[in-house]
Amino acid sequence: MKIYHTTRLASRLFLLLGLLITLSACATAQPRDATNVCSIFKEKRGWHKAAVNAQKKWGTSMHIPMAFMYQESTFRAKAKPPRRKLLGFIPWRRLSSAYGYAQAIDGTWNQYLRSTGDYWRVRHDFADATDFIHWYIATLSRQNGISKADAYSLYLSYHEGPAGYARKSYTKKPWLMKVATGVQIRSQTYATQYAQCRESLNPGFMDRLMGW
Repeated sequence: MKIYHTTRLASRLFLLLGLLITLSACATAQPRDATNVCSIFKEKRGWHKAAVNAQKKWGTSMHIPMAFMYQESTFRAKAKPPRRKLLGFIPWRRLSSAYGYAQAIDGTWNQYLRSTGDYWRVRHDFADATDFIHWYIATLSRQNGISKADAYSLYLSYHEGPAGYARKSYTKKPWLMKVATGVQIRSQTYATQYAQCRESLNPGFMDRLMGW
């Protein structure tokens, strides 16, 4: 009888472990349609809640950070820059320390942690990454006088840093200005899409029960 109960308990533990692994994989998997913010949020309700919370916290519109993440990582949780090649073919060090959804580099991420005191946050968590971008946009707006609605200028400053943006270093990088234009267009697209599905994303009973 003891063996039977032990076996049944072990089976339940394995099932629970499998469920937790599956849920973890689903939480970090790329959205099926990253070009449509409504599709993203309907697939990942937890992401929507995190985006709404960050928007309220920092006073910045969610569609701009979402456009940043699409450009930086296409919503890959553990995205990293490519490695340099030693002698043209031997994998070497990466181009930078950028990591996660927001491709935040070590120095800027550590500055964010010190500024907020939220030392438990990690770059491969969507909620933490979106909070980081909202914080950075608020910082850029304050330091460089950029409107929080100006996705083009915000992305240039995000890429070049506040000091680089002030020096207008981006003017020597036509490719970057082209990318920033793409980010601006995507942010506008996301904003239009979200306006059409916002009400349908309001949590129902089961969503509230699950804490979404």
